[in-house]
Amino acid sequence: MARDYAARCPVWIAYVAAAAILIVAKGAGAQKVRVEEEVEAYPTGTVDLRCQFIDGGGRTKLTQVSWIWEPSDGQRDNIAVYHPIYGQSSPNLGFKDRVVFLHNSLENPSIRISGLKMSDAGRYTCEYATYPSGNEQGTTTLVMLAKPKNSAKAVTVQAGNRSAVVAQCEAAEGKPAATIKWLAAVGGNHTTSSANGPDGTVTVRSEYRLVPTPADNGRDVTCMVDQRTQERPWVYHVTLSVEYPPSVSIVGYDNNWYIGRSDAALLCLATANPEPTSVTWTTASGPLPDTVAVDGNKLSVRKVDDAVNTTFICEAKNKHGASRQQITTVVIEAPEDPLSAGVVAGAVIGSLLALLLVVALIAVLLARSRRQQRRGYPGGGDSVATGSGGNGDDYGNKARLLFGGAGNGGGKNGTGANNNGPIYTYREGCDATGTLTEKANDFHHHHLHHPSADKPPSAHDILLSGEMGEAERRKFDLDDSMEEEEERYDRFEGVVAPAYRVRRGHGGEEEMDVYLDDDDDDDMESQRDGSVISRTAIYV
Repeated sequence: MARDYAARCPVWIAYVAAAAILIVAKGAGAQKVRVEEEVEAYPTGTVDLRCQFIDGGGRTKLTQVSWIWEPSDGQRDNIAVYHPIYGQSSPNLGFKDRVVFLHNSLENPSIRISGLKMSDAGRYTCEYATYPSGNEQGTTTLVMLAKPKNSAKAVTVQAGNRSAVVAQCEAAEGKPAATIKWLAAVGGNHTTSSANGPDGTVTVRSEYRLVPTPADNGRDVTCMVDQRTQERPWVYHVTLSVEYPPSVSIVGYDNNWYIGRSDAALLCLATANPEPTSVTWTTASGPLPDTVAVDGNKLSVRKVDDAVNTTFICEAKNKHGASRQQITTVVIEAPEDPLSAGVVAGAVIGSLLALLLVVALIAVLLARSRRQQRRGYPGGGDSVATGSGGNGDDYGNKARLLFGGAGNGGGKNGTGANNNGPIYTYREGCDATGTLTEKANDFHHHHLHHPSADKPPSAHDILLSGEMGEAERRKFDLDDSMEEEEERYDRFEGVVAPAYRVRRGHGGEEEMDVYLDDDDDDDMESQRDGSVISRTAIYV
């Protein structure tokens, strides 16, 4: 029990190495012999066996000391003797030149044994011859340890329905005996046996068994050996070897073997252990067509035609048997020329683009026409006076009237100025159309003068009429330039738009004058005829 505890506890082992365990040999009086209870050693190594005599009273006389070896029960061999006068000797020839006394002293007759063998294991007794008490002794057990020779291997088997040994693991000539375990995920089991050697070593063998299948080929099982002399368990991975006949499959057919195709091919894939010794291609109707070529397990079609519209057969063989697989290929018509298809697609796309271009051009023209109508340009048959012919968004004469009228206050555009030029007013009609009428610029009066039917027109009226006609002609001559000017004017932000003023005229009719705010008086410019016009306003 003490030995098992020492093996499990390193601290206890260190203590045993540092201090000896006392074995007291009791005789007459209190004489004692101190030795170690157990010592471990390995073959080819050396070991020291310690011995010391303890004399409590100092009255014992030591005569001689001997070391006696007991390899087995009932056998005793004297291997070393020391006498203070005659020295040391080795009576056993098996230990001659291998055992020596470390100290030439009766009080400490420790010995060293070299060149150890497994057969050296046994009991070693240190025995004193004393006077007057007689012999005193102490015994040490020498345990010889041997590291096992570990090995593992796979056993090649053929796939079948019976359990078979597929792997072996062995720990040979070890002492003490080793322990073998298996780690595997293949669902097998193991058996273990041991055999004792003549020198006391033990050989342990273990076999792993299962019902082998092709799927087990190449899988791993692990052998693990544990033994006292090893710092850690010995681990070895064994790859199983299961032999079986070929299993064949054909790949490469894509259901698109059309007439004229030149890259069609088939591959014959065969899995087997050992590898297939031969792979052959045939057809169900006999020999291969002239348009195919075979290179090992590959069948290539130089040019697809009706001859390859057949059933191909691949056969693979190894020492355990043969296996075959077949596939039927169907030849179809060649697809359309992709170049012609591209031309058709290009024509369709071009037609769509042309149609989109025409639609875009029409949209631009319509947008331009609507913009002109919104800005009040006269259409076909429209007059300057009425502004008719446009839609509800047309500005008409009201938006185009940018002449200075009778304004409030005494500014340049008001009544305080001596503006003798013509003033045009806008008059709303009942049908939402307006007429442009002329208003005389009287210095003292701001009402509208209407020449009577019985009174001939004066020179001033004739002059005003001529100026009005000239204004209309200038308007129509400048229609094109007005559009560009209007666009430029629209880009300016912050320009104050002309204001309108509605007042009652003779007969209760409403009249609308156009005038500029007093803040814009600096923008006005006097004319030679006495009128004042805006530098930025557009006159028609």
